[in-house]
Amino acid sequence: MEVPSFSRWISCCFLVLFVFFAMAHSFYLPGVAPQDFQKGDPLKVKVNKLASTRTQLPYSYYSLPYCKPDRIVDSAENLGEVLRGDRIENSVYEFRMREPQMCNIACHIVLNAKTAKEFKEKIDDEYRVNMILDNLPLVMPIKRLDQDSIIYQHGFHVGLKGIYAGSKDEKYFIHNHLTFTVKFHKDAQTNAARIVGFEVKPFSVKHEYDGKWTDNNTRLNTCDPHAKHTVTTSDSPQEVADKKEIIFTYDVEFQESDIKWASRWDTYLLMTDDQIHWFSIVNSLMIVLFLSGMVAMIMLRTLYRDISKYNQLETQEEAQEETGWKLVHGDVFRPPTNSDLLCVCVGTGVQFLGMTLVTMIFAVLGFLSPSNRGGLMTAMLLVWAFMGVLAGYASARLYKMFRGSEWKKITLQTAFMFPGVFFVVFFILNALIWGERSSGAVPFGTMFALVFLWFGVSVPLVFVGSYVGFKKPAIEGPVKTNKIPRQIPEQAWYMNPVFSILIGGILPFGAVFVELFFILTSIWLQQFYYIFGFLLVVFVILVITCAEITIVLCYFQLCSEDYLWWWRSYLTSGSSALYLFVYSAFYFFTKLEITKPVSGILYFGYMLIASFAFFVLTGTIGFYACFWFTRRIYSSVKID
Repeated sequence: MEVPSFSRWISCCFLVLFVFFAMAHSFYLPGVAPQDFQKGDPLKVKVNKLASTRTQLPYSYYSLPYCKPDRIVDSAENLGEVLRGDRIENSVYEFRMREPQMCNIACHIVLNAKTAKEFKEKIDDEYRVNMILDNLPLVMPIKRLDQDSIIYQHGFHVGLKGIYAGSKDEKYFIHNHLTFTVKFHKDAQTNAARIVGFEVKPFSVKHEYDGKWTDNNTRLNTCDPHAKHTVTTSDSPQEVADKKEIIFTYDVEFQESDIKWASRWDTYLLMTDDQIHWFSIVNSLMIVLFLSGMVAMIMLRTLYRDISKYNQLETQEEAQEETGWKLVHGDVFRPPTNSDLLCVCVGTGVQFLGMTLVTMIFAVLGFLSPSNRGGLMTAMLLVWAFMGVLAGYASARLYKMFRGSEWKKITLQTAFMFPGVFFVVFFILNALIWGERSSGAVPFGTMFALVFLWFGVSVPLVFVGSYVGFKKPAIEGPVKTNKIPRQIPEQAWYMNPVFSILIGGILPFGAVFVELFFILTSIWLQQFYYIFGFLLVVFVILVITCAEITIVLCYFQLCSEDYLWWWRSYLTSGSSALYLFVYSAFYFFTKLEITKPVSGILYFGYMLIASFAFFVLTGTIGFYACFWFTRRIYSSVKID
């Protein structure tokens, strides 16, 4: 009766989470419903963070002396947006729907030594300016040199540097003229239009004018506001230097498009090379499925022969000495050393497993589209807090099986040990970001919200799950445990714990490393990740692979009369996290161009957290697979 009741409990949890996501998707997440615009309706562009793949330190748009409106208004942001470093604010760029504007003057500034240095630093670090119109991020079309296709880059660079006009010294130039292109889909019946694209082409133009500067009414000689297309007559770009005068201008063009509003994000989601992505995923899928099938077939045939032989010997009452894995039946369910820590590790792994599975399911269902900025990260944090009930339940059930009696102690360890480690590392990294004055630093209010999620939601739910789990009857082993431990014989070199654990992590890592490349690219190179269906398939392959490789190595271990399988089953599949961290280091040195020490510390700090989470996740999968396997085989043979 225990399994059905627990299944109903899990079903209720999923139902509550589904209702929560449905409400959040309908009422909270911004930019979900389409907005119709009539000709002449105002369009307000919002500015977002300045981002760089070289430093991974975002800054607010107005950290540089760009054109500012009379009053800066911060947009409401969800938890995920704040953690990503997004700072969405209003701007001076305002359009009229389907009314082109040419050579509009945004503002006029004069640089001093400090502001010139700030611009130069951002140009050196290849920072990009991000803007938003009707929830669409600004992109810059770039034509590939090797083919006729066009790729899109998020935002536009602050500027560029190079040698100009025969000068021997390298100089800095700012992109001060922007040509915006707003694409819209028109409804033939209502004459209303919906925005389906937002592109830009940046230029560096040294604007010229006659007489004195008279605010934005000054007539520029370098562009014609009455022309259909702006033609810059200045042959020199705008240099960044002390006491240099910079005039920021912009054009806006409107293009009718056949793309419908529901498909407008396809341009942004197809920024990566899909052919390589799909081929690699399918190739990895076929290889892992083939290996998994072979492993399953070998295990089933071998186990069937072993069980038949053992049971046949018993029925024939042959006085033969027991051999193989049946010989250690009196010790195989003996509680391991550091059993409390194992209970905490397993409980935390169940929490991460539930978070990963629920988040992926809702992402596949479309609740966590990339158009909902920060929605994925917000969902992961909320689901992790709610999954505390499963962590408490799993750790308490295992703790009671090991004859533990202090359920409150194991509950506190489950609620605070691993989250405490994560929070300490996160706090140190956040302090480094604060030192760089980056917008990526988590403000006090958001930090309080994270602490509330931990102490106000996760910890109480861990206690609830632990209380329910400890009230259940203890899980009994299929065989009795001897009072005196059996001596383990000397093992062959290939059954050495360190060797077998490291070998066991290769196959699970091989199942995900291709997908891992695209995930790292989306995180550190600021690209969208959207193929959640394939990600769910890869995750299922990972679960199967972790389970099968752990069962195989556990079987070999028991056949060698080594019954200390508890921790080794956890570490066998969990060792794939070591390969993940090594691969992240390889990715850092081969794909990224990070030069600042702080940025490198941030990268490896966050990847350490990710690897740690991957360790407890895969370790728990391997542990439960091995736990099920040992109970199944020892309940299948006749033992006196």
